[in-house]
Amino acid sequence: MQEREDGGTRPPGTAASCLLSVRGITVRFGGIVALDGISFDVDRGRITGLIGPNGAGKTTLFNCLSRLYNYSEGSITFDGQPLEHLPRHQMARLGIGRTFQNLALFKTMSVLDNIKVGRHARTGKGFFANALRLPGVAQEEHESARRARALVDFLGLGSVASTRVADLPFGTQKRVELGRALASEPMLLLLDEPAAGLNHEEVGALGSLIRDIRDSFKLTVLLVEHHMSLVMKVSDQVVALNFGRKIADGTPDEVRRHPEVIQAYLGSDD
Repeated sequence: MQEREDGGTRPPGTAASCLLSVRGITVRFGGIVALDGISFDVDRGRITGLIGPNGAGKTTLFNCLSRLYNYSEGSITFDGQPLEHLPRHQMARLGIGRTFQNLALFKTMSVLDNIKVGRHARTGKGFFANALRLPGVAQEEHESARRARALVDFLGLGSVASTRVADLPFGTQKRVELGRALASEPMLLLLDEPAAGLNHEEVGALGSLIRDIRDSFKLTVLLVEHHMSLVMKVSDQVVALNFGRKIADGTPDEVRRHPEVIQAYLGSDD
């Protein structure tokens, strides 16, 4: 085991095991430094939790990973490919799927049709091929429908597959958005506050679902969440931020005991 700068320990990574590498990411909004030299790795097949108080920089970092924000300094490499100049519309095709804290679903469309939308990143036929019904279009549509229905069943949405999303409870809508993200067949799934707005029972079920998704689809998960018990339960690795700086990186037990993490959440007696 090698010792890290923040005092935790972690097995040395290799190029083969590392899926996402964040190095020295700095983001400035005018005179405000939102992220200050953030670095960490996410290994393939792991669930990594990203935690920190409000304003710590978690969402800013997620938006950098999604190419919604540009960064002033540093680099992000996904599966060996730098992301700096990659157009954001290519992220899903590259293998990065994402959910959002504020749901971005098509409310007047059905559950099944919303999940089908996520398949567009994996379809090869263009607008004209579909309009003219060229060879291969029907087969591609059939495959997309088959995969979407499989996700509906996996997520327990079969009874509402034909229901308009607007007519569903918030917790069910969260699962629909998760299904749409999975439909793009990501290697890395970014979950932005998936427990927000859920009740205690739903949060418990979500923890089991996240692990089932990782194991069933053989993907990697990066999770931003305020619900600490959920993060500590499902994560293999936890990265803690505060005021745009990384203050800890390690196993859940290591991070939970880290003095700077305790101070960030509980304050200081000084």
